Amino acid sequence: MKLKLYKEQIKEWPRNGHHIMAQYDDDKIIVYQSYRSEIGHFAVKNQYFGGAFSLDRMTWIKPNFLWMMYRNGWGTKEGQEVVLAIHLKREVFKRYLDAAVYSSFQSSIYDNRDVWQEAVKNSNIRLQWDPDHDPYGAKIERRAIQVGIRNEDIKRYSKEDILEIHDISDFVREQYQHVLNKDLDKLIIPEEKPYLPKNDNTRIRLKIEL
Repeated sequence: MKLKLYKEQIKEWPRNGHHIMAQYDDDKIIVYQSYRSEIGHFAVKNQYFGGAFSLDRMTWIKPNFLWMMYRNGWGTKEGQEVVLAIHLKREVFKRYLDAAVYSSFQSSIYDNRDVWQEAVKNSNIRLQWDPDHDPYGAKIERRAIQVGIRNEDIKRYSKEDILEIHDISDFVREQYQHVLNKDLDKLIIPEEKPYLPKNDNTRIRLKIEL
């Protein structure tokens, strides 16, 4: 995982719009999840999700590190103490985006609610845009994505689609101290840049700007 000072990165990041901020290369994209110890430690030890991990409920992945930190309180929320950096096959992430259906009705994309509900029923992948947040948890204008996975796709995700799983909980705790000390000059986070889907139809559907 490549790291870079937060204050250096924000100079280059888009300030608004829908953007998939992530660290990726030709083979993989890093996504984040947080779990209780029983699930997180099993995943790191075995390099797949099993044990107490549920295959019967939707799981959400987030490619944006700070968005994950907002949701899990920098690993301080109960049941989210183990923070995982998951190296997901890039071809799989592409498949997710191509198949994703919005978790709420979008009149600009679906003809009517019945069409949207049918799409939801027939897809294993959900898509949701939410306000991104700064290290302190304050909303910013840029939107952040999270992707939900269920049914057959979650079974593939748990074992077949992941290249590596890393426990970054200690790193998160170390960096959180800079946040608590209000010293963002020292804050280091994963180096990220906008991820742009190659499929134009997917890019337009996801409202991602060039």
